[in-house]
Amino acid sequence: MKPLTLIALLLFIAGTAFALTRSESTVRSIQHSYYKLIGPALKSGTSLANTANALTREFDHSEELELKLEAAEAERDSLRIIAIRVRELEAENNQLRSVLDFQKQTPFNVTATRVIRRNPSTWWQKIIIDRGRESDITLNAPVLNAAGLVGKVESPESGLSPVILLTDEKCQVAAKVEGTHEVGILSGRRGQLDANPLLSLRFLSKDAPVRSGMRVFSSGDGGLFPPNILLGTVESVIPGASESEALVRPSVDFENLDVVFVVTGTKPE
Repeated sequence: MKPLTLIALLLFIAGTAFALTRSESTVRSIQHSYYKLIGPALKSGTSLANTANALTREFDHSEELELKLEAAEAERDSLRIIAIRVRELEAENNQLRSVLDFQKQTPFNVTATRVIRRNPSTWWQKIIIDRGRESDITLNAPVLNAAGLVGKVESPESGLSPVILLTDEKCQVAAKVEGTHEVGILSGRRGQLDANPLLSLRFLSKDAPVRSGMRVFSSGDGGLFPPNILLGTVESVIPGASESEALVRPSVDFENLDVVFVVTGTKPE
């Protein structure tokens, strides 16, 4: 073996041992530099020279592929961001369409508001909306969404208003059961921590002809809440010695409140 070839072989073995502790890209870089260094010293046509040339070409090709892969990954990330934004815009557009549809169909003049704050400790009792006195939001104004009654305004402030939810026992609504002459008072129930809590419809007659699946609406008695606002659906009836109580599933999904509407008046007929 020629001295130059021996030296090249020894350098190759040393470089290989060092490269084994490095990453794949580092290994290729070391191979590339090594074969470029010794390539001119090797005789053309020898197996070692051919190997050096092949590995040099492989390294150049690998670098090109890595650049293309990086460009493809960057393009994929950009497309992913665009797709997310498109979905967000679609959701916003659908929500805006729902708001306009509700404002058109409801018999009330309403102001659309967004829920901006909700405390976990009072999750089923209160929300904060982003409109206040300057938007003609008044004390005890009913608050709705497309599914039914959400609650009532507690005390409007500048730029925001707290709303007492129907699931709070302090929000009491004169109610009637569809298809019957039964009327009572609907409110939230104390101490409920589970998701989607039930409502209590009290003061029904002892033998009230009320059964599961019947819908419950506001009766309009007392003047605070307009009549015929959907409140929920009867889940079960608890008979008593002198009166009955019905447990009612709210029509509104109180777990997920976003846009709600404050009643500011009634549309002229």
